[in-house]
Amino acid sequence: MSIVTSIAIYFVIWWTVLFLVLPIGARSQIDDGEVVLGTTHSAPSRFHAWRTIVRTTLLACAVFALFYVGTQYLGLSLDSLPHIVPGT
Repeated sequence: MSIVTSIAIYFVIWWTVLFLVLPIGARSQIDDGEVVLGTTHSAPSRFHAWRTIVRTTLLACAVFALFYVGTQYLGLSLDSLPHIVPGT
């Protein structure tokens, strides 16, 4: 696997993991009882961007490591998946 392919796959994994990590620990303004005028009630009350970025990066590194080991050392690929549609 080339370095460009690895970076592209990591980029996709990172953005996917970001959407998994975003709701962790999130509290809305209505949960805290302090709704700022002009904002929606469901807006986050305190957003910790650096904490979210660090969590996302660590989890994405772990997922990419599993992907890398599976494809490079165990020889798994899309051809390893069972055929979903019979007769193909």
